Amino acid sequence: MSRINGFAGRRNFLKLAGIGSVAIGASAASGVVLQGEQAIAQKPSNSNTNTEKKPPSPKPVDPQAALQRILEGNKRFVDGKRLNPNQSSLRLQETAVAQYPFASILGCADSRVPAEIVFDQGLGDLFVVRVAGNVASQTAIGSLEFATSVLGSQLIVVVGHAKCGAVSAAIQNAPLPGRIGVFVEEIKPAVESVRYKTGNLEENSIIANVQYQVARLTESSTILKGLIKEGKLKIVGGRYDLATGKFTLVT
Repeated sequence: MSRINGFAGRRNFLKLAGIGSVAIGASAASGVVLQGEQAIAQKPSNSNTNTEKKPPSPKPVDPQAALQRILEGNKRFVDGKRLNPNQSSLRLQETAVAQYPFASILGCADSRVPAEIVFDQGLGDLFVVRVAGNVASQTAIGSLEFATSVLGSQLIVVVGHAKCGAVSAAIQNAPLPGRIGVFVEEIKPAVESVRYKTGNLEENSIIANVQYQVARLTESSTILKGLIKEGKLKIVGGRYDLATGKFTLVT
């Protein structure tokens, strides 16, 4: 099996997943050369076939460096010193031909927690999966497997937040309409683990849910588990405060 930077190539990943040549939405890497953290667009080949040379993929950012970048970005956001990196027209062109996110985020769909803003990142920096309650559903796990094994992201951050409506619904344990109950059920085990713990039940449940979803990612995916064992992936979780904007690790 061919590998890219030590990771499974796109074609081999799709074969492993059993979905053949079905496209997943990540553009093929071509026509761009990455030097350090800055990418410089490369001119197309002048050959008669009008093809472009396939550039080498950049070296993935190791887990600890990626986490440090996330935490530093959040500090800038909290301090009102955002750099708004990688949001230029040049970056737009670079990411149009390939993506190499340095970290992946499993976050809540809550409109108040947009990952690129609260972590002060730009185009192509983060591979973001958002679902109510930051639940590690089967779809979310599959997306993160793609981000890590194919795109080379070596860090997954599970982002829970204060006043999470999905967690509140799990605490109330009342019947819910439509398919809302589907993701709420995925949070209930975390709630029950702290229901009789001293302190605020909602706050305890938010933190417990982050820890529970981190554990699910770590334990339920052979792909993620394998990358962790090889030292090519780290999964952490934290709580985002809606009032202050501060992100605090809880795992």
